Amino acid sequence: MKKDLTLYRNIGIFAHVDAGKTTTTERILKLTGKIHKIGEVHEGAATTDFMEQEQERGITIQSAATSCFWKDHQLNIIDTPGHVDFTIEVYRSLKVLDGGIGVFCGSGGVEPQSETNWRYANDSKVSRIIYVNKLDRIGADFFNVVKQIDEILVAKPLVMVLPIGRESDFKGVVDLLTRKAWIWDESGDPMNYEIQDVPADMVDDVEAYREELVETAIEQDDNLMEKYLEGEEISIDELKHCIRKGTIDLSFFPTYCGSSFKNKGVQLVLDAVVDYLPNPQEVKPQPEIDLEGNESGKYAIVDPDKPLRALAFKIMDDRYGALTFTRIYSGTINKGDTVLNTFTGKTERVGRMVEMHANSREEIDTAQAGDIVAIVGMKNVQTGHTLCDPKDPATLEPMVFPDPVISIAVKPKNKAMAEKMGMALSKMVQEDPSFYVETDQDSGETIIKGMGELHLDIKADILKRTHGVEVELGKPQVAYRESITKRIEDSYTHKKQSGGSGQFGKIDYVVEPGEPGTGFQFESKVTGGNVPREFWPAVQKGFENSIENGVLAGFPCVDLKITLADGAYHPVDSSAIAFEIAARAAYRQSIPKAGPQLLEPIMNIDVFTPEDHMGDVIGDLNRRRGMIKAQNTTPMGVRVKAEAPLSEMFGYIGDLRTMTSGRGQFSMEFSHYAPCPKNVADEVIAEVKEREAAAV
Repeated sequence: MKKDLTLYRNIGIFAHVDAGKTTTTERILKLTGKIHKIGEVHEGAATTDFMEQEQERGITIQSAATSCFWKDHQLNIIDTPGHVDFTIEVYRSLKVLDGGIGVFCGSGGVEPQSETNWRYANDSKVSRIIYVNKLDRIGADFFNVVKQIDEILVAKPLVMVLPIGRESDFKGVVDLLTRKAWIWDESGDPMNYEIQDVPADMVDDVEAYREELVETAIEQDDNLMEKYLEGEEISIDELKHCIRKGTIDLSFFPTYCGSSFKNKGVQLVLDAVVDYLPNPQEVKPQPEIDLEGNESGKYAIVDPDKPLRALAFKIMDDRYGALTFTRIYSGTINKGDTVLNTFTGKTERVGRMVEMHANSREEIDTAQAGDIVAIVGMKNVQTGHTLCDPKDPATLEPMVFPDPVISIAVKPKNKAMAEKMGMALSKMVQEDPSFYVETDQDSGETIIKGMGELHLDIKADILKRTHGVEVELGKPQVAYRESITKRIEDSYTHKKQSGGSGQFGKIDYVVEPGEPGTGFQFESKVTGGNVPREFWPAVQKGFENSIENGVLAGFPCVDLKITLADGAYHPVDSSAIAFEIAARAAYRQSIPKAGPQLLEPIMNIDVFTPEDHMGDVIGDLNRRRGMIKAQNTTPMGVRVKAEAPLSEMFGYIGDLRTMTSGRGQFSMEFSHYAPCPKNVADEVIAEVKEREAAAV
């Protein structure tokens, strides 16, 4: 049986930390869950205990994707984290969404994190509606937030409702399309509302905003534009058609407001999800990639009869075993099917599948294009892997994960925990592809690596809370890199004669700095067969294996170009291994002469501070070798954008809170590598040498 995909909405709710995403999601589940179960809603849905969830760091909904129903439409809500250290998760979630709700705080407005998430959503071309929450808060100002969205995010908000009352007097909203006021009473029950006429003191504003709404919407349809210019009235259905088209094309973002905590205004947001966000068939299909990683020119069309294409976007452990959350782009999965994981090249059998509902899970036997399901008990599937039809394999977009920029040594508090820690860490690596674990060869320590201090902090917290492993954390270590500054020409001969066949390989080569970000490049300009072609890959391999260890402090060497210019070989004694050894020795011989330098990771930093603390914050960033890029004054305070080395930013959140009496916020993400000042480089190199000596 084919499902009607026009009744599906795969949406995510994303927001800055603390803009009320959890509360909003919870209200949506309350409203939709009640309607789905009972058919009448005045069963006091208000006595929910909100504060407990807000104290938890995480999201309170038990699953990464949960389904609910609103006006006969199935909404699959996918959870996205708010914090920048988990942007990898946001990115993965955005890949599987068709639309989203951007939640902004009515008093905080557009905060640093909302900017990053918004930019990611733009990259992934996800249609969104905007919901300005917390209008009952002191200092909340809907029109100010709308202005910030326009100026800071350079997005066009299409105002769909106007708030009635401000701060503690916030009572409801006026729907501009219908010119009706929705007014809630103070019981806190979302269903205790009345639809009334527009309050007399708001009539002029409502007409002005409605006219703006109509004029923006009808730009989507030339015929309606003509009709409007000739003075004809445009019907609500015609307007909705235009708003839907503009939203899906990202021309504008329908903007709503309310207070999730007080249960006011959420119904209109749900109506907007159904009315304006795209169904799975209205979104540009995902490009397919062949097994070699090249675009094949084909697309995963949303159709249950096409070959299977599905993306695993989150892995979660719960009491039933490992759940692999999967978005199906095309084809159908049945219980008992065998699917191919194109990343590992292995097939796996689909044992059980469940669909998550607001408060329960339902076992299902079949799922098809457009669905989001959890598969239980997959063995080797990780975030971002593609599951497909073994007879017709293809991959959906290759995996791109940023390299970790920070590492910390962890050790269990006692010996008994060691094995438990190993098992817990391997589970955590499967759940989060931007989290790495390795063992230091020299010291035997377990090293965890990730995207930032908070990222690793939360991993340690998960070890303790979820897996019951108490660990001690070492000092954070920065992932430095090395590169060179000079071009040099050099030559190396590897000769070994000792009875029987010897080894011989001579290479003349040029070592030079590459452009930043180019990694390692190798080319051969040998002519006339002085180094036969079959030995070129061996020379490349010798250099390639050597660059993992830089000559200054053993960090990987990057942005380096090596050209094989000439050389010599012996018809009997030369072999691939001889040329590989020559290249390794050549690396050790030449890199120290090529002006090696240490590179450090530089982070983009976005700090929010109240205006009276701005001088302290900027002075402190300068002390941390920060470069101030921009300062924007907002009604709430000042946004400072800067670049600073990661090594200087450890413990920054504590210092920032002290400087700003707890009101400052910041986010940072990796930007690029840049050369270290000499005094810093000398310190780092000395520290590494000390550690190595201690390990011996």
